Amino acid sequence: MRVSKRTPEPLAPEPFARVPDVNQQMCPSRLVLEHVTSRWGVLVLAALLERSYRFSELRRRVGGVSEKMLAQTLQTLERDGFVDRDAKPVIPPRVDYSLTPLGAEAARRVWELARWSERQVAAVEEARERYDGARRERATNPSQ
Repeated sequence: MRVSKRTPEPLAPEPFARVPDVNQQMCPSRLVLEHVTSRWGVLVLAALLERSYRFSELRRRVGGVSEKMLAQTLQTLERDGFVDRDAKPVIPPRVDYSLTPLGAEAARRVWELARWSERQVAAVEEARERYDGARRERATNPSQ
């Protein structure tokens, strides 16, 4: 009688069993945070707060985003449950993007942070100038 030496099937990864903690290295909330706070993620979410958009409209609204990056961002946000993609079976094809309720909540939160950053530009630039000046001073006068 011959005994098979089959390797066991790999186990499916266990769902995250602990309470989410963004400070923990393997916490899935880190990936969510990365998606909603990426440069394009914030701007896409903010634009979709206004209304739903077609792809080309959204690309024009979010200045500087490439077609590839917009497509990747929308796909990621859709996968995470923040964006709804509504493909209508018409000719020519029409696809509209809008926020889900979860996406609207995320968008409001990151958009407030974006608006705060706009209001703080002058203070940040002043801090940078002080920092750079102090570094230059230390470089020219190493005794300090």
